[in-house]
Amino acid sequence: MSKKQLNKVLIASLVGSSIEWFDYFLYGTVAALVFNQVFFVNDDPTVGLLLAYASFALAFFIRPFGGIIFSHIGDRIGRKKTLVITLSLMGIATIGMGLLPTYQAIGIWAPILLITLRLIQGLGIGGEWGGALLLAVEYAPKDKRGLFGSIPQMGITIGMMLGTLALSIISLLPNDSFMTWGWRIPFLLSALLVVFGLWIRKGIDETPSFKAVQERGEIPKLPIATTLKTHWREVLIAIGAKVVETAPFYIFSTFIVSYATTNLDYSRTATLNAVMIATVITTILIPIMGSLSDKVGRKVLYIYGSVGMILFAFPYFWLIHQGSVTLLVIATIIGLGIIWAPITAVLGTMFSEIFSAEVRYTGISLGYQVGAALAGGTAPLVATALLAKFNDSYIPVALYIIFTAVISLIAILAVKDRHNQELDEA
Repeated sequence: MSKKQLNKVLIASLVGSSIEWFDYFLYGTVAALVFNQVFFVNDDPTVGLLLAYASFALAFFIRPFGGIIFSHIGDRIGRKKTLVITLSLMGIATIGMGLLPTYQAIGIWAPILLITLRLIQGLGIGGEWGGALLLAVEYAPKDKRGLFGSIPQMGITIGMMLGTLALSIISLLPNDSFMTWGWRIPFLLSALLVVFGLWIRKGIDETPSFKAVQERGEIPKLPIATTLKTHWREVLIAIGAKVVETAPFYIFSTFIVSYATTNLDYSRTATLNAVMIATVITTILIPIMGSLSDKVGRKVLYIYGSVGMILFAFPYFWLIHQGSVTLLVIATIIGLGIIWAPITAVLGTMFSEIFSAEVRYTGISLGYQVGAALAGGTAPLVATALLAKFNDSYIPVALYIIFTAVISLIAILAVKDRHNQELDEA
């Protein structure tokens, strides 16, 4: 394959992933700032915030179903067609959110419709990640698989960066305007990104790994059944490894928006800017770490990142409690920008290498999405509940971060590093 074609594959993988996560993180941030007041109206602000975070978490529990549905299509019909469907679903749901009437306008139907759209988002993202990742990894040369596999992971931070940037600009509006109509603008603008993403993806071909499975006649009739029968250990490893990549991430990026503004009196703009600066640094580091994993292996980097997360949990909260915007930025850069980068950079490639081609889409999607459901969307909810339970003490939240890292360290010890082998080598 020519360099030009490879670049097109990487752009298709990155662009779609960025759009999906732009939509997704937009919801996460606005849930903390707006939805508790315009959709989940309650006399107790904490209850309203918990309900908003619960709606954020809800989509994570639907994501495994999206992963099963679309990975079934991806392992039977192809990666490309699946990616077009998932992106379309995500775009429709996000634009719909931007048009929704508030609780004050239509009462209980407002949160019901919002949750419905949120579930559609969850289905889309459940199938999107695996397809975007395999598009990159299954086309990659052996000595650049870590680098290629890290590119769609950049979509997470680029999407988040775009969402945070959009909200930072919109949050400059007077508060009344922001709460009434300003927050809707980024949701509606995502329509332009979706059209561009669909156009890019239409021009790519099926991956070599999927074509080889087709030629051998080894396409499974029911990929989920085959995966659970022949690769159940790998699924459990992936679920466990995912925990440290997802829970601390949502603490550093989503929970912090509410915690820093409500509990620590930081301004909304300062907090969003801290997250945005950290995501810029992460985005730069992800391909560097992916490339490094081609030399030293995925497992080594994952262990370093997990241990770093354990060591930084308490210092992170100590730094942000000093009341200094500079220290807030530094803490967010270290946690989200530096420690998290090697973990997320190698996650997808490592998952791809432990599953065989005929069930790879299903295997990686199942492990990733179940792990995300158990530890990702619930993280802001768990952290908020722990604060409420323990009189706003951050100690239980720090211990929670450490707990997630320990789970992943145990899981990662069972991984055999295959960075020097061909992807479909027996």
